Amino acid sequence: MVSPMGAAAVGAELMADTDIWYVYGVAPATVDFRRSPEGLDDAAVQSCVDGEFAALVSLLDGTQYAPAAIERATENVEWLAPRAVAHDRVLTWASDRGPVIPLPIFSLFSSEDAIRHMLRERRAELTEALRRTSLGREYVLRVYRIDEELTKVAAELSPRLAQLTEAARSATPGQRYLLERKLDSERKNELHMIGARIAREVMDALQPLAVENVEGRIVARTRSSGDAPLVLDAAFLVAPNALESFQRELTALVGRHASRGFRFDFTGPWPPYHFVQTQTSPASQDA
Repeated sequence: MVSPMGAAAVGAELMADTDIWYVYGVAPATVDFRRSPEGLDDAAVQSCVDGEFAALVSLLDGTQYAPAAIERATENVEWLAPRAVAHDRVLTWASDRGPVIPLPIFSLFSSEDAIRHMLRERRAELTEALRRTSLGREYVLRVYRIDEELTKVAAELSPRLAQLTEAARSATPGQRYLLERKLDSERKNELHMIGARIAREVMDALQPLAVENVEGRIVARTRSSGDAPLVLDAAFLVAPNALESFQRELTALVGRHASRGFRFDFTGPWPPYHFVQTQTSPASQDA
């Protein structure tokens, strides 16, 4: 799977004192690149065409983008961030005009011939990838669990918590203390289970409306905006004629859950970063 933030792919024989070709992605040769945005280092974006494919490329300073220089520079966020933005800007522009296959950031080639060699050698994979990405646009949905809000309504969503809450309410003072301690312990586990259940509900509702979907692996410690656990990280490839239905269903889900302890973050369209299956390796193709 191609990622916009993949590891640098640089040909071993690239010379630091020569200009090099930076490849953003691959699109059909029929796309008009003449009004493309500027790429890395404000370089012009050109097309390198071979048959039905066109690579979106910029000519960059080989000294600055030599393997050792990139390895050092990528540790500096201030250096990396604007280049990642430029990389995504070009791919977003291209995806607004048709299917595009994103390549990892810092995919470098020593010559146009090396790029064309890659396009020819990977023709079958690129053809399939462009076919798949032509079916729709990528949208990303992240759902966060807001425990402070969810705790207030958790008993309505969990029979187990409802039972313990009622038992504590009607217990004697001594029993109430023990039941409330048990309730506190059970609540953490139940909040996790409620989050997983809502995430499943969201996926079950949206999957039929997408061409494809990909769920990211949720790590227990994952957080964003404060201390809100991430319960769903999913990307959807949505056909243009299904987008309205997709958004309508998502709006209904937000209406049901946003006021009950869940935050929805929906973004897109993006270049199809999650839906490009290819083994294209610029490093192995740089000749």
